Amino acid sequence: MIITIASFKGGVGKTTSAIHLAAFLQSQGETLLIDADPNRSATGWAQRGDLPFEVIDEWRSPRRMRNFDHVVIDTQARPVQRDLELLTDGCDLLILPTTPDVLALDALVLTLECLQAIGANRYRILLNIIPPKPSREGETVKQMLKAAELPVFETGVRRLAAFQKAARAGGLVYAIKEARAAEGWQDYVQVGQEMLAGA
Repeated sequence: MIITIASFKGGVGKTTSAIHLAAFLQSQGETLLIDADPNRSATGWAQRGDLPFEVIDEWRSPRRMRNFDHVVIDTQARPVQRDLELLTDGCDLLILPTTPDVLALDALVLTLECLQAIGANRYRILLNIIPPKPSREGETVKQMLKAAELPVFETGVRRLAAFQKAARAGGLVYAIKEARAAEGWQDYVQVGQEMLAGA
């Protein structure tokens, strides 16, 4: 399975999602994460610690992909239309992370318009960095996306400080000693299960 994570906006948890979904897929089979973002955020994350899967940059990827059951691709923010055509053509699922705020949703609309223009339909929206209760932003936006008949994951990923600590440590959220870290990992496990169920 080849999963691509893409967004027209930075700061929506693209790399965090790529890292944690790759960790979930590694529990199902050998997984490779390709860091195709010029910022090399996933590469930096991996170099700071120890991840249970291999992370390489895009320049060395084509031959290596054949040796893995799953491949996750972390892309640069704001891909041009040609990039999106290549990404959607070469993957089983394009995941579009977004935060439930107006600026991120504006960027999501632009992404969806671009996908529609190229006839891409193998994508799902992931609500990410959802504010804690009593905020209902996450649920409100999910229902809005569903009402628009857009494919959205049932599970969203909560905003937790443990994710930032995991990035600094170069590890996964479940390894962070913080009360709610396990909840953050469980969010990604549920997203991963939805992802496999829809494959």
